[in-house]
Amino acid sequence: MRAQRSAAACVSSSRSPQDRLHCRRRRVLDAHTHAVVYCSSTGAGRGEKDKRHYNACLLSALSGNACLAEISLILLVFVRTLRELAPKPVRSESRMLFMAHREDSWFKSLFVRKVDPRKDAHSHLLAKKEDSNLYKIQFHNVKPECLDNYNKLCEDVLPSIHADPNYPCELVGTWNTWYGEQDQAVHLWRYRGGYPALTEVMNKLRTNKVFMEYRSERGKMLLSRRNQLLLEFSFWNEPLPREGPNIYELRSYSLRPGTMIEWGNYWARAIKYRQRNNEAVGGFFSQIGSLYMVHHLWAYKDLQSREDTRNAAWLQEGWDEVVYYTVPLIQHMESRIMIPLKISPLK
Repeated sequence: MRAQRSAAACVSSSRSPQDRLHCRRRRVLDAHTHAVVYCSSTGAGRGEKDKRHYNACLLSALSGNACLAEISLILLVFVRTLRELAPKPVRSESRMLFMAHREDSWFKSLFVRKVDPRKDAHSHLLAKKEDSNLYKIQFHNVKPECLDNYNKLCEDVLPSIHADPNYPCELVGTWNTWYGEQDQAVHLWRYRGGYPALTEVMNKLRTNKVFMEYRSERGKMLLSRRNQLLLEFSFWNEPLPREGPNIYELRSYSLRPGTMIEWGNYWARAIKYRQRNNEAVGGFFSQIGSLYMVHHLWAYKDLQSREDTRNAAWLQEGWDEVVYYTVPLIQHMESRIMIPLKISPLK
């Protein structure tokens, strides 16, 4: 009504085009003010009813011919109205939720199992002390059409490096992924002598013409590649060559930072439950690459043997407790079933 009275007053007192434009602007502003007052009193613009009422106010203000200037003004008014009617965040409620979350976290911390603070590196506490072996695991994602040629190239070159006494390294195993990430090759190397041995091998390979040609040809077949440097858990077996045929499972765990010692404490007791069928091949934790990564390598005759062996572990008293306490330490886990290549010492 207010907008209509204002419009009538403008029409009766104004005749020139400038006055008519001024009158239309007054109608738009009056309609805008009326809509804001109405919507604020009925819930700050929430719901379809408020939107329809505001649109009706604008339509009533736009009755007649509207020029470009009026349309621009209407758009500006509409944006302004949306800002005014937008619900404001309730800071007090947000702060209450934040404080409740902090209190909840503090309360939960009373029941979280804590690890005693250590004054030594995890690698010194968890790795074998009688040797200084360093392991490197490589993941090569191969172009699907190149996998056979890639395997043949590896079979031609890698055994010569493994057998050469001038290189202080050994090929522990080499596989293709069967189940898991497809068209992937996995290589596991051992460097007897730790980081100095790794550096020595890398320097010698740079001058090895056969290896450099192999590396160049290999690069044409790969989609991506990554590697990690690993140490071996002190309570695991050292990976030794074994006769086949076997399938291998590589179970990779990404742990929560700060839980590696706790993981090692539990698995030092748990490994005895997984030795009945000689399935434990090796256990490793990362030093360079993706950190707080654990890799467990298992060997089985076939998939059914894997199923039977894993089910048998649950029948042993104590295995369920290990699983119960180690699962909360895991952020992400992955399993690969792998088939060894002909040249793999782990058959």
